[in-house]
Amino acid sequence: MQIWLNRLKVAIVERDTALLEELLESIPQHTQKSELQSAIALMQEASDVVKELRDETFISMEQLKKNLKFLESDATPMTGRLDIKY
Repeated sequence: MQIWLNRLKVAIVERDTALLEELLESIPQHTQKSELQSAIALMQEASDVVKELRDETFISMEQLKKNLKFLESDATPMTGRLDIKY
């Protein structure tokens, strides 16, 4: 269990969602009460990290949408012919 807890701590610090998912799918059984309390506290921290990453992703996506909308509004309409004026 101690190795699992250490890996969970590393995943939280590194904000590694893939490792967090892997660890949460393989929670050790038959542990001591103190280890369970540590695991619960770390899982809460992991939940906070995932929520923070979700919020950051949402903000980034909204900014991308705004940028695309701006670029589309500023783009010259495309015509199907070559429009050269002398």
